[in-house]
Amino acid sequence: MKRRIALVALVVDDYDRAIAHYTGDLGFELLEDSDLGGGKRWVRVAPRGAETALLLARADGDAQRARIGDQAGGRVAFFLHTDDFRRDYAAMRGRGVEFLEAPREEGYGIVAVFRDRYGNKWDLLEPKA
Repeated sequence: MKRRIALVALVVDDYDRAIAHYTGDLGFELLEDSDLGGGKRWVRVAPRGAETALLLARADGDAQRARIGDQAGGRVAFFLHTDDFRRDYAAMRGRGVEFLEAPREEGYGIVAVFRDRYGNKWDLLEPKA
């Protein structure tokens, strides 16, 4: 049996603001936005062609709201691979994405850490071949 991680839940404050950020600023595509009733939605976004998607889950209650933007305790939690770092870095900066450092060459590729609109840290990474 083939197995894979299909979804990773990401707690957000508002579905529509999150969709606008991930599809607009980060260039992801909206895969699904289904009404589940009671104000809940099933919202999936992902980079084009990706196998794994983010499930944008609106916070429900104070404990979840307190975790928005800090689901990994301040560590880099998400790793966005690209086949053209410079293209995506320039495009994301042009759309106002906040990078926390200048791009750097590492043994594994070109990388820079950025924050999403909620404060979650991501690596934008072009792995070496």
